[in-house]
Amino acid sequence: MDDASGVSDRAAIISDIHANLPALDTALTRIDDLGIETIYCGGDLVGYGPHPNEVCALIAERGIPTIYGNYDYAIARDLDDCGCAYITPQDRELGQRSVDWTLERTDRASKDFMRGLPFELRFHVGASSVHLVHGSPRKVNEYLFEDKPASLYERLATAEHDDVLAFGHTHKPWVREHGDVLFVNAGSVGKPKDGDPRGAFAVLDATSGALEVTIERVEYDAEAVAAEVRAAGLPTEFADKLVLAA
Repeated sequence: MDDASGVSDRAAIISDIHANLPALDTALTRIDDLGIETIYCGGDLVGYGPHPNEVCALIAERGIPTIYGNYDYAIARDLDDCGCAYITPQDRELGQRSVDWTLERTDRASKDFMRGLPFELRFHVGASSVHLVHGSPRKVNEYLFEDKPASLYERLATAEHDDVLAFGHTHKPWVREHGDVLFVNAGSVGKPKDGDPRGAFAVLDATSGALEVTIERVEYDAEAVAAEVRAAGLPTEFADKLVLAA
């Protein structure tokens, strides 16, 4: 367990950048414009996109407390399995091409940076304690979709010691309370899958006393990044999904 030892009244949570530097730049600019000084990152810095080293370098340069995602864990250790869930053999083949490309082009400094990231972080926003994980507290690659049975979230809430459980991994943002725990999926900055191609991140605001959570969306030039994906030799399907947010 890692404690970020942070206490602030406002914080942003970004996650699932997936080597999309323009989307990350845009999200960080928006966070700065909102006057939010505290940022946490829920992992998956690399994979699928064309800028793995630049994303790692920017996160490190900004000193953003960050946990590892399943992709980060694999690439940092030169593993050829990202722990992703594939529905079809074609999805698996495409996913393997992404892993192979990312392994080859992620430099040692980036891999060392990701290797040093923790599984989880704990911090406070106002009086609320926040537990940040990538997939779930149980597993880095568990998918917590909004439409999963309420009984699952009730069990997780019973086991949770903090007021807020924040996570990503599904690339689909949502916020809902179960038991006494507020569940916050921050969505994806660099690879949304909810039909909205704009980058997503969560803002936690306790300036009025009670904690309020909103999902911010930021528009960036997804078409230009899609062109970079194609030019880099990554599957064209990844480029198409950036624009369609599928």
